[in-house]
Amino acid sequence: MSLIAAIFPLPRMHLSGSLITSWGVMLVLGIASWFSTQRLRQSPGSYQVILEGIILAMEDAIEAVLPGKVDLVFPFLATLWIFILAANVTGIVPGLHSPTADLSVTASLAVLVFLSVHWFGIRAEGLKAYLKHYVSPSPILLPFHLISEASRTLALAMRLFGNVMSLEIGYALILLVAGFLVPVPILMLHLVEAVIQAYLFGMLALIYIAGGIQAQELRQKHQGGAN
Repeated sequence: MSLIAAIFPLPRMHLSGSLITSWGVMLVLGIASWFSTQRLRQSPGSYQVILEGIILAMEDAIEAVLPGKVDLVFPFLATLWIFILAANVTGIVPGLHSPTADLSVTASLAVLVFLSVHWFGIRAEGLKAYLKHYVSPSPILLPFHLISEASRTLALAMRLFGNVMSLEIGYALILLVAGFLVPVPILMLHLVEAVIQAYLFGMLALIYIAGGIQAQELRQKHQGGAN
């Protein structure tokens, strides 16, 4: 083995705390999802009513932006919302830090959104029709479209990273100075901010996906109106 390792050296892998925590969050969410689906009843209890209310709220948010295509994008966006919320809240647990306070994690999420925009756009319109909007109304606009795609992906990653990191730092400083009793209102603020940041990230992802899906439809409507 030592001879093989000397001839074919393998790169050393380092598992960051954010990556391990992200895996932990995914494991907990997976177990919770399995557990929730095993307890569904025709006459729902309070737990099922809360779950159904959350699902309906996410469906309504998607329907408001992307009418008629909820089933297409709901699995991805719902997973994104729930994961980011759980990751944001993880920072409240003593000894843990929010994975979303790590730029590498938020950048990965932003790249997923970037890829999903093109995936759903091509799936809804076809490859040729989707790519056409990058050179419409003139091929001169292609570099500007590409810059826009890159800049909004970077902004998406930086926004979530900056907000969650600053929230964690502020919470840690207050906890250090004031002790464990005084920061209870700050803890509630952390929860509220975690929900808001997850919602904003998901809504921005939804808007970008809707733009990719509806690009061809909007052009057809404008052309029909002009005629």
